Amino acid sequence: MGRPAVAIALSAAERGELESLARARKTGQAMARRARIVLAAATGMENKTICAEVGADANTVSKWRRRFASDRLAGLLDEPRAGTPRKIGDEAIAETIRRTLETTPPGATHWSLRSMAKAVGYAPSTIHRIWRAFGLQPHRSETFKLSTDPLFVGKCATSSAST
Repeated sequence: MGRPAVAIALSAAERGELESLARARKTGQAMARRARIVLAAATGMENKTICAEVGADANTVSKWRRRFASDRLAGLLDEPRAGTPRKIGDEAIAETIRRTLETTPPGATHWSLRSMAKAVGYAPSTIHRIWRAFGLQPHRSETFKLSTDPLFVGKCATSSAST
């Protein structure tokens, strides 16, 4: 026979939060399932019954029951994944974004991946990931930009005269 299941007793606030997580449309499926597991465990159900009701493996039910018992609601959050931690901190990312939005490279109207990468000292792929994560597209202009070309007026006059 396996280990006895950990008993779960919920406060009114915890029950309300778990019920909200279980039924909210914006909650991720994994979090909603964890909330349903804990709610079922709080009613006194056995793990086998919870498995059948929630559609989860016995190890999964046991894991979330134990984690909730030890860490309460915080125990239902995902733990950090294995792998190399980020090398670029939030400050450096914020500085790259600020530079993208508030400055222009010398002799150009907007930043390119390569020019920004050279300016901040990162690989172009890193700049691309930062820009994509924050929805930045410096090559796409939302407003009219005045040309910095000193011969702009003359070029416009000749092009309109020829048409």
